[in-house]
Amino acid sequence: MARAVGAYLDHLAVERGLAANTLSSYRRDLDRYAAHLDAAGRRSLSDVVEGDVAAFLTALREGNERHGSLSAASAGRAVVAVRGLHRFALREGWTTLDPAREIKPPVPARRLPKAITVAQVEALLEAPDSATPLGLRDRALLELLYGTGARISEAVGLAVDDLDRGAGVVRLDGKGGKQRMVPVGSYAGRAVEAYLVRSRPVLLAAGSGTSALLLNARGGRLSRQSAWTVLRAAATRAALTVEVSPHTLRHSFATHLLDGGADVRVVQELLGHASVTTTQVYTLVTVDRLREVYATAHPRARA
Repeated sequence: MARAVGAYLDHLAVERGLAANTLSSYRRDLDRYAAHLDAAGRRSLSDVVEGDVAAFLTALREGNERHGSLSAASAGRAVVAVRGLHRFALREGWTTLDPAREIKPPVPARRLPKAITVAQVEALLEAPDSATPLGLRDRALLELLYGTGARISEAVGLAVDDLDRGAGVVRLDGKGGKQRMVPVGSYAGRAVEAYLVRSRPVLLAAGSGTSALLLNARGGRLSRQSAWTVLRAAATRAALTVEVSPHTLRHSFATHLLDGGADVRVVQELLGHASVTTTQVYTLVTVDRLREVYATAHPRARA
């Protein structure tokens, strides 16, 4: 068993060029697998049956006196190593069957998008100082992010001509060069108009001229990193106690639309998701919200 594991790791290092850290992780996983098989009385890979591999996965998830339980991601990596070992053994002619073929790595728990409440969004949007050119720009950026569901990279990539102020829409360049037209709400529209009239000309004068919509203090295009700094500073000014990330306003945009009764396929189009499956993760959030409202509002929901 030890020779088989060693040969497989050499194959990964020489022919597949795996990184040293990955190889080290695989070695630990396979050493644990070898010990598991030894305890089960298996002396070679040809003795292993599917039940042995399934039992190893269970042991990874449950843990024992020697090893703590592993997360789905860590257990999944170990299963990948085991499956690779058995495929290698079959290809080398050491075994005639692959007992790990039907054993699938565990699926990590789906991480739900984190949205903030409408009240928290309003506090965040009102945080910039609209009496200054940079404050007007910051307000326009934040209003656009929440009002359109744009990614930060999409927002900072906007040109002035991407805005159709008369029609109240904006053209966003999404992943893979896919463009979409998204309505701009009245609040975002007013914030952008104030920025274009009272702030952008001042910022533009500091630079050499650009078609970018959102500008930095030197008159150049606002960077993604600077936009993230704007968001973080606004969260601090608003005294928000929840974590705010670059995607927070996008997540909140989708969640609040669905809470308000929007069709998931409409939200899919607004977000620029290629598949509705990606958007449906937000429906899990709104179900939790519905359950919370039901539990607090229905007279027969509480004991």
